[in-house]
Parts: sequence; structure tokens; C-alpha cells
Amino acid sequence: MTAKIITVTAERNYQVDVGIDWQEAVEKIISNHSTVIVIAPAAVANLISLDTFCSQFGALLFITPDGELQKDFSVVENIWNFLGTHQVDRTAGIIGIGGGATTDLAGFIAATWLRGIAWYAVPTTLAGMVDAAIGGKTGINTGAGKNLVGSFYSPHSVEIDLKFLDSLPDRDFSAGLAEVIKAGFIRDMTIIDSLENGADLVSARNISAELIAKSVKVKSDVVSVDFTESKMREILNFGHTFGHAVERYSDYSLRHGEAVSIGLHFAFLLSEQLLALDSNETARLIRLLHSFTLPTSILKKDYPWAQMLKLMTTDKKTRQGNLRFIGLNHDLKVVWLENVDIDVLHAVYERIAE
Repeated sequence: MTAKIITVTAERNYQVDVGIDWQEAVEKIISNHSTVIVIAPAAVANLISLDTFCSQFGALLFITPDGELQKDFSVVENIWNFLGTHQVDRTAGIIGIGGGATTDLAGFIAATWLRGIAWYAVPTTLAGMVDAAIGGKTGINTGAGKNLVGSFYSPHSVEIDLKFLDSLPDRDFSAGLAEVIKAGFIRDMTIIDSLENGADLVSARNISAELIAKSVKVKSDVVSVDFTESKMREILNFGHTFGHAVERYSDYSLRHGEAVSIGLHFAFLLSEQLLALDSNETARLIRLLHSFTLPTSILKKDYPWAQMLKLMTTDKKTRQGNLRFIGLNHDLKVVWLENVDIDVLHAVYERIAE
């Protein structure tokens, strides 16, 4: 495909380039900096022979653990020490090559080293391409919760090579589709229409370029009017309040998108209860999620209510202990739900917990 360029407006404008060759893009970035540090998880580094590539073009390579394990303060400290050892200065650049956890981490490192150096995202998963790498949210996890430590710090560009999806396992591709589905319901129903036309993984993979471009545009439009999440950007967290609680309580054994899938079901049921959302829309969501083998329910014994409630109170949208959610009304318009009653939340929990 011809590369598609989407511009994001934030504290600085930057491009999201969809459909490029990652090697060519990274070579160009390396040529524009005195020093470049590539941050990548072991699985990605091995898959694309990053050690050979970095040696060939004179970049430094820091390999992290895979998945959410890389978003740990011990990893951050090791990278800071690595940068110090190599005397990395403000003319340097950081490139995060990996999934959403990697771009979250790379952005956080760039934001904090010397109070901010240039960084670039090269997402290798569908979830990273349509969500995590876009928007300048950087962060790490702590014992207190997911992504509670971080900063708003935009990349200088996001380079999306669709060939990474060829080797992405079906489970990870499906997990990424949860974020695509979220984007569709909050802003662009043509995404939902496209997914329903076939509604299987093969069909979704065949239109991945279209899905990515549309999802990136949704996020770009929202972020460009509310970079620091004063309010509008909160709609991108649709399904995430309960989803993050499930993800964290699973000790990240669930993919982020799998937890978001459950969270979307929770948000739809909550919207039925408080916003008169038609139950047929919830049924539509469930059919779509199930067609991509995404989960929509939990077991009470594995995810007890008391723990889910406790974890939801750490959500970033919570204000003075009051739980807030994003919902959809009967016209499928986004609505902010303020100070939601705990009894209502428990009733919704009972509907998705077996």
C-alpha cells in the first residue's frame, strides 16, 4: 500500500506513517542523531535480528524483558544507568520497537532522561499501532497500579510497518482488535461495519491497513483537542476502568486487549443501566467480540467483586474517591458518568461474572 500519513497535534506536531518499511525509517532516524538507543523486548529483538541491525548502523541496543515485565522501575533504572554509561546527551534519540508496553517504556525513558530527549515509536503489535504508540502517553507500572507513573510526552514520529502483523499470533491480533472496536464505537462506526462484514480473523487481517488508519485517525482527532486528558481524551478509556482492574488482578496473564474486551462488555451493561442504551447494541458488541475469540465474562472465584472494586478506585478518572466511567447513550453518543453508585456497579458485575 501507499504509505498513509496522519498528523497528530500535541505539544509538538508529529506524523504517524502507516505502511512504511521499518528498517528504512529507523536508518533515517539514526542518521539524524549523534547517538540512537533502540529499546526492544527480547522476543522482538530476536525476531528481526536487531543486534545485527544496530551494529550495522551504529545504534546502541537495550533489550528488555517481554510484555508488561518491562514496565517495571528496575528496568527503568537499568536503562538510565545504560544511558549514563554511554554519556547520552540531548542530541540523542530513543527508538522503541515493540508492543504497547515497549513504546510506553521508551517514551517514559525519553521524557525523563535529561528532562526530555527525542523519541520515536515503531509499534510491532496491532494494539501498539492503533493505540499505545499514539498520543504521547508514556508510563510504567507500580505496585499501586497500571500506568500511574508517567508523563505526556509525544514522540517525534510513529512508524507503522504492517509486515509486523504477518508474524503476530492470532491471540495478539485479536487482542488488538479490542482497541479497534473501542475506537469504532466511540467515534467511527464505519470501523464496526467493516469488522462485521466477515467477522473473522482472516477477514480482519485482510483489512488491517484500513482498520489501523481509521483507528489512528480516531485517536489523533481526540488527542489533538485534549493532549493532557483534561476531559475529552477520557473517551479513549472507554471500557478500560473495569478492564484495567481485570488485567491487573490477572497479574497480566491476560493480554491488555482481552481485559479491555471484558471491560467493554461491562461499560455497555453499565450504559444500559444508566443511559438507556439498547440491549441489542450490547448483543451486537458481544457477537463481534466472540467472533474474534475475545472474552466477555469472568469467573467470580477468579475475580472477586471486592478486589475489582478496590482496583477500580485506582483508575486515573477517579476524583476524590468518586468512580467515573465513560458510557454510551441510546444514540451511541459518548457520555461521562460521574460518581457512579457502587450498588449499580455491583449489579453490572453480577451480570458478567459467573
